[in-house]
Formats: sequence, structure tokens, C-alpha cells
Amino acid sequence: MFGKSVRIDSWVLLLIALPGLAHFLIFKYIPLAGNIIAFQEYNLFAGILHSEWVGLKHFQFMFDYAEFMLVLKNSLKFGLYSILFGFPAPLLLALLLNEIRVSLFKRTTQTLLYLPHFLSWVIVGGIFTELLSKDGLVNQLIHYLGGETVSFLTEPKYFLGMVISLGIWKEVGWSMIIYLAAITGINPNLYEAAMVDGASRFRQAWHITLPSLLPAIIVLLLLRIGHLLDANVEQVLFFLNPLVREVGEVFDTYVYRVGLMGGQYSYTTAIGIFKALVGVILVVGLNKLSRRTTGESIY
Repeated sequence: MFGKSVRIDSWVLLLIALPGLAHFLIFKYIPLAGNIIAFQEYNLFAGILHSEWVGLKHFQFMFDYAEFMLVLKNSLKFGLYSILFGFPAPLLLALLLNEIRVSLFKRTTQTLLYLPHFLSWVIVGGIFTELLSKDGLVNQLIHYLGGETVSFLTEPKYFLGMVISLGIWKEVGWSMIIYLAAITGINPNLYEAAMVDGASRFRQAWHITLPSLLPAIIVLLLLRIGHLLDANVEQVLFFLNPLVREVGEVFDTYVYRVGLMGGQYSYTTAIGIFKALVGVILVVGLNKLSRRTTGESIY
């Protein structure tokens, strides 16, 4: 009777998981077969089966093309700066919010912080385009304080910092929820013992909270590094214009412009394979390094 009950529970769990498995199979694994067009001169009307095979032609062109190297440089800068400044932000915010003892204020602050996550980039971009324009509120304030107006939207030197900062502002509250959930799972007896020993709030955070969050930090960091060359296409595309294209064109906007709008499907598929290989190499290599140094890894 007990064994039969276990088998029934297993079938129920399998049925619950079935929609998720079907989603990954249909939308993630089956489309991988389409990567074959990176080795073809794909013709939309001839299809995959009848398009001409060209081998590694598109990969060779990719590395010989000067515009590709510029896009690679911009994507690396965007990804590295996003990790450097964007990854620690939700962790620090969660640690600070965890120190708030007034429950109502804590819940209200948390809600306000993750509210921007639910706004689309069209809305966010529209708001900040108005705020940062030549006659926008920010430049009016600068002029009132005696400074000169700044072309935030058309000056290349401001583009990267502006887009990354807006991305952090929009998503930091949502990412913070993972760390707050992990903090709630820490044994409160550890904090009580530390208080008895006279540990300050800072010492408690440094010696108890952070070490307890280390597994979550490592997993999230490795997953983030795996998407080093990825960028939110809406985030960048909304602020991208010909005046800042030299510093703002990343792989996602480049694939959109050249592949979708220009019809170079094989070339942009080769770029996608290149991005995926870089991500796999980074995750596998850094996962091994993390397992040897910290004992934590994603597999």
C-alpha cells in the first residue's frame, strides 16, 4: 500500500512538471536545430533543407569584420560594468533593508523598490528621455545651479553609464527579493549567540549573514557571468541613436539591426552560437574555480 501511494505521488508530480518540461522542449530544445543555418547561406524561400552549405564562412567573416570587433568590445564593456556595479547592488540593499526593524516601513520600502520591475522599458525610457533631454528637468536643475546643460542622450561618454544605471534602478529591487528570502532562512540562534558575545550589527552581518548567503551569491554570480555578452535589447535599443552607436551598439541590437532588419539570418545565427559558447566556457571554468576556492558551485 505504501509503495503504491509513492508511485501515485510520483505520477502526480510528473503531471505537474509536464507543462514546464513541454515549454522547455518546444521553445528551448527543438529550436536548437535551427542553428544549422549558421553553416548555410540560408534562403528564406528555400528553407533549411535546400539552402546552400558554406561551412565556417560566416564565422570567418565574423572575426574579420571590423564592425563585429567593435560590437564585441561594447558588449564586453556593457556586461562587465553591469556585473561590477549591478550585481552587488541588490545584495547591499538586502543587507540594509534587513536591518530595518519597523515592519511597516520595511514592507513599504521593499514594495517601492521592486515596483519599477513591472514597468516596461518603453515607459521607463519615455520618462527618462523627458527628464534627461536638453530642456528636461535634470538640465533645468543644472542650469538653475549655474552649470551648463548636458546632452545625456547624444553624448557617447554618458551613454553607457546612463543605460547601466537605469537598468540597476529598474531591477535592483526585484533581484533583492532572492537575498531577502535567503536571509529569512538563517538560524536566528546564530544572531542571539553573537549578541551575547557582544558582536555589533556590522559584525553580525559580516560574520553570519554574508557567509550564510554565500551559496546564493555564487550561484547568481555564475549565472550572471554566463550572460556576459547578453543585454536587454529594449533597454539599449530605446536610447540608441546614430550619435552614440559607436559606444552603444551591443550584440543584441546588432543582431536586431543586421539579422532581423537586414535579413542576414545565417551571419547573426553564427553570432548567437559564438555568444553561447563564450557563456558555456565562462560558466564551466568559473564553476570549477569556485568549487576549488569556496566549495560552492552550481553543479
